[in-house]
Amino acid sequence: MINYPKRSCMVNNSLRQLSRSVLSTALLVLTLTFTLSAQYAGVNLDTVKAGKFDTGRMWTFDFPPTEHLGATYNFTPDEDWYNNVRMSSLRFADYCSASFVSGDGLVMTNHHCGRQSITEVSGEGEDLHKSGFWATTLQDERKVPGLFVEQLIYIEDVTSQIREAIDAGSTDEEKIKNRDAKKKELTASLSSKGLKGQVITFFNGGKYSLYGFKRYDDVRLVFAPEDQLGFFGGDPDNFTYPRYNLDCTFFRVYDENGKPLQSDNYFKWSTNGAMVGEPVFVVGNPGTTNRLHTVSMLESQRDFTAPVTTAFLGSLVNVYTKYIELNPDKAFELNDQLFSFANSQKAYGGILSGLRNPVFMKKKQDWEDKFKAAVMANPKLASEYGDLWNKIADGRKKMNAVFNELNAFRVRPMIFSQYFLTASALVGSAKKGIKSELTIFPDDFDKQMSDLLLKENLSYIKGLLGANHPAYLALTGGRDGDEAVAYLLSNSKVTSKEKVAELLAMEPTQILELDDPFIKYSVLAQDKVKPYSDIVKQVQTEEVLLLDKLGRAVFEVYGTSIPPDATFSLRISDGVVKGYDYNGTTAPAFTTFYGLYDRYFSHGKKFPWNLPEKWENPPAEFDMSVPFNFVSTNDIIGGNSGSPVINQKAEVVGLAFDGNIESLPGQFIFDETANRTVSVHSSGMYEAIKNLYKATRLANELKNGKLD
Repeated sequence: MINYPKRSCMVNNSLRQLSRSVLSTALLVLTLTFTLSAQYAGVNLDTVKAGKFDTGRMWTFDFPPTEHLGATYNFTPDEDWYNNVRMSSLRFADYCSASFVSGDGLVMTNHHCGRQSITEVSGEGEDLHKSGFWATTLQDERKVPGLFVEQLIYIEDVTSQIREAIDAGSTDEEKIKNRDAKKKELTASLSSKGLKGQVITFFNGGKYSLYGFKRYDDVRLVFAPEDQLGFFGGDPDNFTYPRYNLDCTFFRVYDENGKPLQSDNYFKWSTNGAMVGEPVFVVGNPGTTNRLHTVSMLESQRDFTAPVTTAFLGSLVNVYTKYIELNPDKAFELNDQLFSFANSQKAYGGILSGLRNPVFMKKKQDWEDKFKAAVMANPKLASEYGDLWNKIADGRKKMNAVFNELNAFRVRPMIFSQYFLTASALVGSAKKGIKSELTIFPDDFDKQMSDLLLKENLSYIKGLLGANHPAYLALTGGRDGDEAVAYLLSNSKVTSKEKVAELLAMEPTQILELDDPFIKYSVLAQDKVKPYSDIVKQVQTEEVLLLDKLGRAVFEVYGTSIPPDATFSLRISDGVVKGYDYNGTTAPAFTTFYGLYDRYFSHGKKFPWNLPEKWENPPAEFDMSVPFNFVSTNDIIGGNSGSPVINQKAEVVGLAFDGNIESLPGQFIFDETANRTVSVHSSGMYEAIKNLYKATRLANELKNGKLD
């Protein structure tokens, strides 16, 4: 799945970029690194140069790629085409993309984007994840509480206003404060027009645009396949190809009068879909890329951020997997969260593999060298921007120096066991000379979950600090694994509400002097967290403004000939339907329903390759030769989940839902050699809806663009 944000739908914001277990991550990274290394085996690094599209093809509607499309595909869309495509496209809540696919407010997105919505509209005794859902009438469509979609209808260049605000500040803090205040002022200015305003940053600050969105809050579920079809093959098949996923869900937007929204802007449906070699366009909201970051920033991500992210969030996958095994009755409640962690694990593993690939990093270095040379060749640009790279690198060195200890000592909810959280709260209050409240130990304390987290936390801390670090020794007494867990549970008083109540009766100074492993660790940790956090905060503040200047330099040198990094803002990406070579063979451009059944039988009908009952014996009219999934060379990333794939006529030919393994380094470099977008084929969706689910009303609406 490509939507790294929200898989539960991708957990909450603080956990949206999580990953899998340390061991699993290590194995995946080794696999991906091997794949990439094999792909570039024998390459002389001295000959490696930056490619034309290393920065990608995520074009904005502010600066549409008309010349590029004309030169590449002999296709020159006019303003009406762009406006219709923009108005037909949607943001699905704050984590996915979507689109209107009928004049009666029908909305298409991925099944995995709608997972949480499906859960929320399930009635008592229903399991819509298992059974699927399709409304036979308008009255049967179910409103999803809190769900919204947004349509981009207003764009204004506000670069000069933002820059004036920034330049008026005398300190870094003041510059950022002024910038944020101006953004707030600009976004508020659209409220009188009934629009939600948002200032979008491009080129790290090279350009700023004010976007105005029409928000629709009455969104109802129309159709969702069974989870087993939406995510056929489960985590083992995730980020792979060939694929066999009916990863689609349909909703409907209703107007303020409770009627289906009437819209002139929607994508008509192509029942034939796209052909091999045909140009196609993905229109959606890619989340975040770092393709314009400096090499020193990427090295910092490679050596520190990415490995640590995969480690601590990976350990959560271990915990949730084991917890669900021990408590199968909690599976329905927790599977979405586990689903999201597993997805992110592969995503971060792919990013890390790319960062560790010397060919990719050499291409990034070559691009930076050429960019820097262009700046230094212009005296004005050299004077203004020439020292940026060294300043950014110096800041990263400061952050890297404290990174491991800071992440080991920063105790965070949902990541650390309750024992750490309680000890941290006790010590924090004691350092202030006050007593904590008993609420620091919850009434609904889950000992099993806390114990599982504790074991993973210890492994994580040891990986960051090393076995001989004073803080780790104070915590574990030099023990590891189960032995360390047993030691802590036997020698600490923060392990139950009753024992914590005893601690709360002590004076703050007594707590700080306790011979308690969790308390001792928290004392050492909190002595370090504040100064380390201050260092990081200072560097990050400086880096924001340095990146702003770097963005200005990028725009002055390249203008709109390259696209800006993804910012969960609407983009159009061009490509062609095309297979690719891998593992000594060729992946076809299309898969079919025949392939789905082959995989089902080849795996002995076992999970995660089993099929729902409805699919086990398909009706005779169901055509299994119809294209099901397909790949194309479009440039996508997390946030693009649910993006329509359209042709030159602005017809839906597919629905993007994933990238292949080779696409995962796309966080920082776009490599179209084997990078592929994986989509559900429009003819496959139509065939399943019409002839297998017998959802005739929906099939007719897709074909005709309106309700019967």
